[in-house]
Amino acid sequence: MPAFITFGRILFAVLFLYSGAYKLFGIQATAGLLAAKVTIPAVVAPYTQQIESFVGMPFMQLLAIAIGAFEIIAGLMIAVNVLTRFFAILLIIFVCFVTFYFHDFWNQPAPGNYNTLMDALKNLSLIGALFVIAGYGRGPRRDEPAYGDV
Repeated sequence: MPAFITFGRILFAVLFLYSGAYKLFGIQATAGLLAAKVTIPAVVAPYTQQIESFVGMPFMQLLAIAIGAFEIIAGLMIAVNVLTRFFAILLIIFVCFVTFYFHDFWNQPAPGNYNTLMDALKNLSLIGALFVIAGYGRGPRRDEPAYGDV
């Protein structure tokens, strides 16, 4: 059974690896999508302007790079079984935010919201799988039984 879990973990991580790479290879498109969907609160705006002047690029572009890098790193960590629980919990939070901001089917009329609803349900199932990964953690150690007394 642990071989199936390892294989499933690797297959699960492919989604985040691909998504992160896609964002990094299309930084301008990702930054444009972020700018269209995410508004920076007025309280935080001065800090984002300071970051923009320090780094020398728009904040949304920097955010797109950070998100793509995070997805790749988190996917790799889950695939290679290092800090799995920690990255699964971070991905749960990340996928919740993505679902709320980018798959807002409740703001769309009924016939046109089907694809957005399906994306939100897909993300809900990803959150469920991430909870399983977070609950299972790194998995059994060599000296522990894999599934209790079963």
